[in-house]
Amino acid sequence: MKCPFCGNTDSKVIDSRPTEDNQRIRRRRECMSCQKRFTTFEVVELTPIMVIKKDGSIQAFNRDKILSGMIKSCEKRPVSIQDLEKAVDNIEYRLVNSLKTEVSSIEIGEMVMEELKKLDEVAYVRFASVYRQFSDINTFFEELSELLKKKTDN
Repeated sequence: MKCPFCGNTDSKVIDSRPTEDNQRIRRRRECMSCQKRFTTFEVVELTPIMVIKKDGSIQAFNRDKILSGMIKSCEKRPVSIQDLEKAVDNIEYRLVNSLKTEVSSIEIGEMVMEELKKLDEVAYVRFASVYRQFSDINTFFEELSELLKKKTDN
């Protein structure tokens, strides 16, 4: 494993444990050259899920892209990285268990919005405004009104 600090490929495993969902192994490593520590995750390699983008192009599913988008939506919000990683785990779990080899980016976007809505409504609206490409204030207001209506119905 290549050290993210110095690039050395020689490291030792200090600690290994399964993640909460038992889907990955978390390993703490120490670089043999610079002695800095870093974390890696070991996952079972599955048949890749291909994502069909809005423009028709196809690319491999990348959980890091989802996590990155969710982090941007949650910027300066009280949402922990652990909660975001768990949300991405939920999305990935749903995709893998759907047994589909191809899934649309629209479907994934809807899953992201579901997870964000559970975590933080402001982050949800931020993501939705970019994802759904709100063209004006009325579209934005309609989404907020729908969110408020669902909140008062519960």
